[in-house]
Amino acid sequence: MPLVLHAVSDGPPSIAVRMALKALNVDYKLVNVDFIKGEHMTEEYAKMNPQKEIPVLDDDGFYLSESNAILQYVAEKFGKDDRLYPKELKQRAIINHRLCFNLSTYYRNISEYVMAPIFFAYERTPLGLKKIHIALDVLNTYLERLGTKYAAGEYVTIADFQLITATMCLEAINIDFSQYQLVKKWYNTFKKEHPDLWAIAVPAMKEISDFEKLNPDLSHMNHPIHPVRK
Repeated sequence: MPLVLHAVSDGPPSIAVRMALKALNVDYKLVNVDFIKGEHMTEEYAKMNPQKEIPVLDDDGFYLSESNAILQYVAEKFGKDDRLYPKELKQRAIINHRLCFNLSTYYRNISEYVMAPIFFAYERTPLGLKKIHIALDVLNTYLERLGTKYAAGEYVTIADFQLITATMCLEAINIDFSQYQLVKKWYNTFKKEHPDLWAIAVPAMKEISDFEKLNPDLSHMNHPIHPVRK
């Protein structure tokens, strides 16, 4: 059976996995999960992922959620070499670190400021923006200390997919991060050197930008955590 990816069209974790599958030249079926309709909140979806989060990978009945885990899995299984996820201990440790940093700090801060207020009843605050700048400054420092073209080395790895798609959210709502010169250089280098992968992000970024102008109506959704805008 073909690989199946259940994903949303504008979610950075979903876009990151799609980038990896493209880079690995893996054939797969893409199933769009309609977030606005709440398709991820159904009991049927919960059979694949009890967390009801997106994306979910289905590899012939083997269901895997958490985009970091999916990226690691597909790189290990389908990589013809180990460039996307090197096996050398310290290289892999740096990649794993960047994935954890994105999850705990970078995309978390960006998502809370950019994405959450678009879809739910959250307000953007000066503190939220400050957290984004703290995360950008830290990423800039990591790039400076490592001294490489990409986030974890001289070549693109699965860590870049997560960090790039998180940064995409800033561009989508016109947050200026040009003062973080190494972040800006890394981001633009990815776009220039990997246009086929960046092309996956472009419609997602436009969708976020459009939702920023006109927030989607989720008043029908009974979300267990997020306050729904009425």
